Amino acid sequence: MIPIEALMIVIWSCLVAYVTWYATSAKCYAPITPQEARLLWKIHVQLAHCNGKRWRETRRGGKTVGFECECGYKHMQKRPLVGSLPSLQATSRKEKSVMFNKLHYSYD
Repeated sequence: MIPIEALMIVIWSCLVAYVTWYATSAKCYAPITPQEARLLWKIHVQLAHCNGKRWRETRRGGKTVGFECECGYKHMQKRPLVGSLPSLQATSRKEKSVMFNKLHYSYD
């Protein structure tokens, strides 16, 4: 007969493994704006050389979470259930001004 201590170690190990798997692989829908959905569709059309001319929003709970292309491709924006927000990193003043100049360059 298996000692109860060994059985408890196996049970706890299985539970920890399951919780770890669930926390890292389970996902929920992440809302996106209709403009983001349209941009993602345009990227799909360009990269996949898709001939689809129409797309429609995919909604869950009253929010846009993806799109479906006329060709049958479906994109759903998802994120992990457990995760931290991206950290904000401070950039130097010079880096900000260089990026600002690149984004706001005038061709006049």
